[in-house]
Amino acid sequence: MQRGDGWVQRCVTLDKAGWENQPVALSDAWAQGLRMVKSLTSHQPGRAIALKLAAIALFTGLAAIIKATSDVVPAGEAVFFRSFFAIPVILIWLTLRGELLHGLKTNRPGGHFLRGILGTTAMGMTFMGLGMLPLPEVTAIGYATPIFTLILAAVLLGERIRLIRISAVTIGLVGVLVMLWPRLGSGNLGDTATLGAILILIATVARGLVQIHIRRMVMTEHTAAIVFYFSLTASLLSLCTLPFGWVWPDPTTLVLLISAGLVGGVAQILVTSSYRFAPASMLAPYDYSSMLFAILLGYIWFNELPTLVMLIGSGLVIAGNVLVIWRESRLGLERGMARSVTDPKA
Repeated sequence: MQRGDGWVQRCVTLDKAGWENQPVALSDAWAQGLRMVKSLTSHQPGRAIALKLAAIALFTGLAAIIKATSDVVPAGEAVFFRSFFAIPVILIWLTLRGELLHGLKTNRPGGHFLRGILGTTAMGMTFMGLGMLPLPEVTAIGYATPIFTLILAAVLLGERIRLIRISAVTIGLVGVLVMLWPRLGSGNLGDTATLGAILILIATVARGLVQIHIRRMVMTEHTAAIVFYFSLTASLLSLCTLPFGWVWPDPTTLVLLISAGLVGGVAQILVTSSYRFAPASMLAPYDYSSMLFAILLGYIWFNELPTLVMLIGSGLVIAGNVLVIWRESRLGLERGMARSVTDPKA
């Protein structure tokens, strides 16, 4: 074995993400991933943070738009507008970057379809939950995604979880229980808010599955292709809900829905671009600025305020996530490629 191949094998063994079961050469797949990172990355932390914060603000604004239209527009229709009208933005971006061919070329169409099913399910359930819960609460429950990703990686991929990450998972799950207890503790599963909490929790688990799936996909697929084909697949899958209550929106609602797609497309570009200028471990803590944006928009737009219980629970989840981020940075596990092609609602 050559020195380069040995280095690649050690990297795969370190991550334990299950790539050894892929029907591609490990050295070729890993080298492609490294080339992608190298070609797209230069260290400009200030620029990276600004891009990430702008993306988070836009994603939170997108969620607020969907919430504002949820009384009249069903979730499936909202998913269509969010996905379909993001496609022109993504295509223009890929064309300007000279990556249009990368965005259309794929070696794993089935992988994109599965990612589309998981992501569309997560997005649809999140959009339903937005109509039932305050915006800050939806945001807080969504913070549990990295915790569920870690659990699912251990169960499905055999990743080893040692004491520090076990502690992080425990802290995070306690935080989730604290946030959900006011909704689930009553035992009234027919309550709208309780149903909303359940939907958001299921969506959070689905996003954990998406993260695991994308970890595999980035080894053979360009990030541009993952971004483009998700929007395309989600648009097509959302049409399956057409017989279930779609409405013809009034002009104001139509403008909001189209804006959601455009905003989502721009936000996706910004978050993807941010990982070109700084490592994921440095940018990950800024994800939690979404709570500030959610509280601000929730108060101004919907007259909502977070409860003390929700803030305590979200604080515990954030603490668990920060512990995971710190541990993965110490182990050298870089999740930037996977994080750069997902948005918080899919």
